[in-house]
Amino acid sequence: TVPNERYFDIARNLDIFATLFKEVNSFYVDSINPNDMMRTGIDAMLGSLDPYTNYIPEDEIEDYMTMTTNQYGGVGMLIGRSNDKNIVLMPYRGFPAFNSGLKIGDELIKVDDLDVTRMTTSDISRLLKGQSGTDVRVTIQRFNSKEPIEYTLKREKITIENVPYYGFASPEIGYLRLSDFTTSAGREVSRAVEKLKAEGAKKIILDLRDNPGGLLNEAVNVANVFISRGMDVVSTKGKVTEWNKTYKALNNAVDTEIPLVVLTNNRSASASEIVSGTIQDYDRGILVGKKTFGKGLVQTTRDLTYNSKLKVTTAKYYIPSGRCIQAINYGERNDDGSVKKIPDSLKVAFKTTNGRTVWDGGGVDPDLDVERKILAPITISLISKGLIFNYATEYFYRHETIPPSKEFTVSDEEFEKFIAWLNDKDYDYTTKVEQTIEELERLSKEERFNGEVGAEILDLKAKVRHNKENDLVKFRNEIRDILEDEIVTRYYLSDGTIESSFDDDPQIKAAVDILNNQEKYDSLLARN
Repeated sequence: TVPNERYFDIARNLDIFATLFKEVNSFYVDSINPNDMMRTGIDAMLGSLDPYTNYIPEDEIEDYMTMTTNQYGGVGMLIGRSNDKNIVLMPYRGFPAFNSGLKIGDELIKVDDLDVTRMTTSDISRLLKGQSGTDVRVTIQRFNSKEPIEYTLKREKITIENVPYYGFASPEIGYLRLSDFTTSAGREVSRAVEKLKAEGAKKIILDLRDNPGGLLNEAVNVANVFISRGMDVVSTKGKVTEWNKTYKALNNAVDTEIPLVVLTNNRSASASEIVSGTIQDYDRGILVGKKTFGKGLVQTTRDLTYNSKLKVTTAKYYIPSGRCIQAINYGERNDDGSVKKIPDSLKVAFKTTNGRTVWDGGGVDPDLDVERKILAPITISLISKGLIFNYATEYFYRHETIPPSKEFTVSDEEFEKFIAWLNDKDYDYTTKVEQTIEELERLSKEERFNGEVGAEILDLKAKVRHNKENDLVKFRNEIRDILEDEIVTRYYLSDGTIESSFDDDPQIKAAVDILNNQEKYDSLLARN
């Protein structure tokens, strides 16, 4: 029978694999590490399936648990690398790094007695993490200090909230950002919406941009904040039919009527797509932003021997209209090995509760497509070379206080100081148009057209050659917005970053506009 043939194939191939491994281990010319070799084989095998089916050995279990619970033993700060320095990007309020006095912009020199100046940020993070209650010494170099400063931090259990911020985008419009779907995400969203309503919110913006997803049951709980108990949220279907299940809203909703906008982008994935797709399928709110990532797959964790685990894709999920938003077919690949996207011709139309047409197979499309701000090359250069970051740090040590984040602005006088500060700094860049002209010049020489079109190319180069000083004037407002956001972060941390963006984030502004226009809101939901 076919099942018997399959079992024989499995047994035969396992036997071949085991004997091959023994032979290589015994006779390969150089000594090999059996653990590394086996890990390479396992990763390559699982890599032929999809990116979400992974092997988790015992020594990585703690990192995996951190991902699913947002809890770890550590000091509570985000670090990054800029201009060959490891720096503090964000100390989380209320945790050891913040409480001890570490600041954004501090350069990490040592952890305990170990020089970390040349280490990767991931290696430094491992040094900083450890059992709650233990001490770790951190030596930093601060902008306004000649000598390094040493701090002794006591590690504690760090729990990163799924809702890092909630507040008001405008007087009656509450805003909350959901950055993850780990344990308690639904409870945090419920609590935030209740508090916003108590403080006067008549409308809500739920920001799911850049949210990679997480626990499926928490996606159900978050959707349940806005839809009634007993309503279908998501169904899973896979090879093991007894695992197929429909997940319903189990709790009483916080509010099923309050006008709602959900912000999405191409990095809103998995659980984010369950929530946004459910809101769209029931016409419960408006989706604003960009098309979501398109991950309609469900993973289950299976225990293996020696305390290791396998995270394996076991099902696809389907949102209330019946559509699966999985955009990529990992079972089929192009000639170059890349995975195939589901072609538009194979996508199927579905209907929302109000009869609007929605499609499967390509993520969740927004009801209102709004681009995020596209930055000019000069702005990107100033950010990527750390110049805006460094100026904000210097500003912080020159000014003890600033107005509240929603009110703070960089004055014309201050912006002129910033331009003067840039005088001896390297922030040169090449625009895309300049790159294209250089490529055209190369091709014209290669194909021997240089004599015929060379003069025209030189004329074109002269016309589009950028001038840094002119660009500082031309893109003054854009650069000023980014500089304001960065300065505010020094005083008000991540809350300030978000609040400062309310007046210059095109997608948040579009959300506010639509919530203030009931006629347009109703028309997008196909309400009579």
